Parts: sequence; structure tokens; C-alpha cells
Amino acid sequence: MFERLREIEARYEELTRLLSDPDVLVDHRRVEEIGRERAGIEEVVRLYRRYREVEESLAEARVLAQDSDAEMRALGHEEMARFEGEWASLEAAMKVALLPKDPADERDVIVEIRAGTGGDEAALFAADLFKMYSRYAERRRWPIEVLNTSAAGPGGYREIVFEVHGKGAYSRLKFESGVHRVQRVPATEAQGRIHTSTATVAVLPEVDEVEVAINWNDVRIDIFHSGGAGGQNVNKVATAVRMTHAPTGIVVQCQDERSQAKNRAKAEAVLRARIYELERAKAAASEAGNRKAQVGTGERSEKIRTYNFPQDRVTDHRINLTVHSMPRILDGEIEGLIDAVAVAEQAEALAAVG
Repeated sequence: MFERLREIEARYEELTRLLSDPDVLVDHRRVEEIGRERAGIEEVVRLYRRYREVEESLAEARVLAQDSDAEMRALGHEEMARFEGEWASLEAAMKVALLPKDPADERDVIVEIRAGTGGDEAALFAADLFKMYSRYAERRRWPIEVLNTSAAGPGGYREIVFEVHGKGAYSRLKFESGVHRVQRVPATEAQGRIHTSTATVAVLPEVDEVEVAINWNDVRIDIFHSGGAGGQNVNKVATAVRMTHAPTGIVVQCQDERSQAKNRAKAEAVLRARIYELERAKAAASEAGNRKAQVGTGERSEKIRTYNFPQDRVTDHRINLTVHSMPRILDGEIEGLIDAVAVAEQAEALAAVG
């Protein structure tokens, strides 16, 4: 581990030097790449340097604890107790910091919520999930932007697709991918029976044109009139855009903007994100045991959470965690749920590397 840490520190120092090199500074893209790489290892270097400082102080304290003077020995033991705790904590933190990081963790995300089984009740649940993520993003001061909606019934969504802009958005929201299940009595249920409905959530890291090259000869683009509310412009002018990517079969539709150009730009962003995620999934599947080692695969078919309204209970099935206070959860207070899954995944990753 320490050899690896020394290599990282040397690379950090090299990157720092490059950022003051006049030949590098004229290339803005290169500066951005270097800055991103440097920022990615800065925390590891900080921990390693502090670890060395504490290790040196601990060695001095141990010498002091052997002093012939009783008062100095007592001081040495006191210092040892203080530094040993920090030393152990720093070592554990460095192990975590050295775990392979998802290169997409710092990215903005595109979230797709789709109603599953349950008809109108599933569509209403999809709307509840959108509100939950909107409030969570608001609490973290992450702006959101709706890309596409498909309404269903009063206040529900067959589908809603939106962007979340914020540093580290993917690192947090990626744990939300999967099937969410709700158990409650629908407003239209006269007998008071509990119904079970589902909605699927997919969280995709946003990518730029350089990272995903799309051959536009492989994409069929259809322009059509938007459906639903939107005023006279939406009804009379063909602004909605549908893109079909032949090699993968991916279909993307955006219609919420009044401008065809804006809908097209948003559709391109979603298409790139889906292609990128498809390639990431293939790469992950090819690594033996990689998926099995994770707390959750993030696949849409995986049931990750149940929201039971009669019992005021939310259960995360990946880690067998149950919490209460449904209103707070649906109002976006999901930090604790996300933290618990992230910690469990981290623990499994640490166990896997021994």
C-alpha cells in the first residue's frame, strides 16, 4: 500500500509542476485534464502526508515514554494515546481512498423514472419519486432540469426524464437505480385494500461528445408534434424529437421544450448517456465477479426498495435496512439511506481486496 501511496504522491507533485509549465498553460484542455487528475488524488496525498506526520510524532512520543523522568514519561504516554488513535484512523482512511473509483462519480446525471406495474397508481408513485429526488437535489443545491415527460392520469407520469447538475451527483444518486416498490391504499380504492405498484429508476452519468462518438448515419431522427399541455406553439409546431439508435435499439424522445433545437440537444445528451452506460455495463460484466461483489448492480430489474405506507416503513432490500417516517423520506430526506448503501458497498470492496 505504501509503495502505491509514494507513487501517487510523486504523480501529484508532477501534476502540480505541470500546472505551472508555460507550455502546458497554453492548452486549456490539457490544463483541465491535469487539474481533474490532480483533484482526484489530492485527498489521498493529504491523508498520506498527515499519516507520515502523525507516525513521526508517535515515534517521538514512544521515546518520551521511556524517559527517566516520571513527568516526561506520563506526557509521552498521553501523546502516544492521542496519536495512536489518529494513526489508525488515517490508515483506514487511506485504504478506503485507494479503492478503485468510478470515473463517473463526479459527473452530473440523467435520471429516468418510469411507471411499472400498477396502472395509474404506478404513475402516481413515479411522480412521488420525482418529487423525492427534486427535494433531495434542492437540499444539496443541485439544479435540476426536466428533459422529457409523459403524463398519465391526474398528476402521474408514465415517464419523466431529468438532469441533475452538481459535483458528485452520480456518486450519490447511482445507488437509486433499480425497481422501487410501493404498498399503499390508492385514493380510488373503495374497499381500502392495499395495492402494490412499482416504478423503475435509471441513473446515467452525463457525458460529452468527445467521450461518446455517435455515428449519426446510424440514428433515425423523427420530428413530430408534442402531446399534452404546452400551449398553442406546442400544438401547432412540430418540435418534439425522437432518436432511434440502430446498433443498440435505444430510443430517446424529448418534447418538453418549445424549440426543436433544444429538444434535439436534450435528446442527444440522453442518447450519449445511455450508450455510455451500456458500454460501462458490458465492461463491468466482463470483469469476473465484479457485479457480484457490489451491494447492488443498479440494473433496472433489481428490486432495491419498498415504501410501505400503512406501516410507515421504507426497506432497502440490498442491505436489509428499514427506516420509518415516510413523509420525510418522500420529502427528500434520503441522505441516510444513500449513506448506508454506500458504506455497505465500501465495506464489501475493502473485504474483496483483503
